[in-house]
Amino acid sequence: MSKTSTDPMRHALNGPTMGARWSALFYTEAGFDPEPVRHALQAEMDEVDAQMTTWKPDSALMRLNAGPVGDWIDVPARLADVLHLALEIGRASGGAFDIGVGDVVGAWGFGPHAADRTLIRKALAAPRQAAHVALELDPVRATVRKRTPITIDLNGIAKGYGVDRLAAILARFGIISGLAGIDGEMRALGLRPHGEPWNIAIESPDTARRAPHSILALQDAAVATSGDYRHWTVVNGRRLSHTMDPRRGAPLLSSPASVTVVARTCAEADAWATALMVLGPTSGAEFARRLDLDVLFLLPDASGGVRPIATGSLFSIDPVPSRP
Repeated sequence: MSKTSTDPMRHALNGPTMGARWSALFYTEAGFDPEPVRHALQAEMDEVDAQMTTWKPDSALMRLNAGPVGDWIDVPARLADVLHLALEIGRASGGAFDIGVGDVVGAWGFGPHAADRTLIRKALAAPRQAAHVALELDPVRATVRKRTPITIDLNGIAKGYGVDRLAAILARFGIISGLAGIDGEMRALGLRPHGEPWNIAIESPDTARRAPHSILALQDAAVATSGDYRHWTVVNGRRLSHTMDPRRGAPLLSSPASVTVVARTCAEADAWATALMVLGPTSGAEFARRLDLDVLFLLPDASGGVRPIATGSLFSIDPVPSRP
């Protein structure tokens, strides 16, 4: 059947950001020009990357890391927003989500440079203080003060925040039906043109291939997954996750294969997925139930498969659709 002028027009845009690619799939009325949207989305991603990356020495985050202890340091508004949310979730999670692990991330080779044994020993021996204790933030003035030496890393929240900014740009153009994502972190706007929710695959935590474990139906909600099956390092024959244990100053020794969180915003989902990886399936599931979080833990089993643990109504045996 041929399309008519009243059929919604499908647009699929993408571009580079934060070592990955952003994507935006959306529908509009026929005749809509997507190029202004493309330019606005890329400009927003460039701004987020310029503020929050650890791969560029002149980023706003790296200038903050280089700043002296005790001085109030001005930061851009976007960075202040992310720091505010990160410190809130760090405090709420009892330090399981901690952005003050930049030295550890770099020492183990998950940053711009290769792993360094000297830096690893230094990170393991250093007294550690959670970022929500070590940092003081004035969100109104957009200024930050370090109470003690700390190196900030936003890898556990920046991509999720970037997805939220993609969604905000789409909404600014009056787009009410769309799906935005960066590297698997996704946010759904409204419904698809004929009233169905957006279907998003939860990936099976398999290092050898990409395959869906299950399908999630979303409306006006976000999803993020943290796992140990895509990025890792091998030390003495043991595979170690890229997710850091803030308590040890080292990669997690034992963790779920993956944790998927559905939340109001992608930044929240991203940060909570990391926090629950650190807490693990037992403490993490109990914590998620107390907060009424929609979470799916996938745990490796002896047969080589995975065993799910779910919390919240969305992942229950009789799931309910996500709600605005």
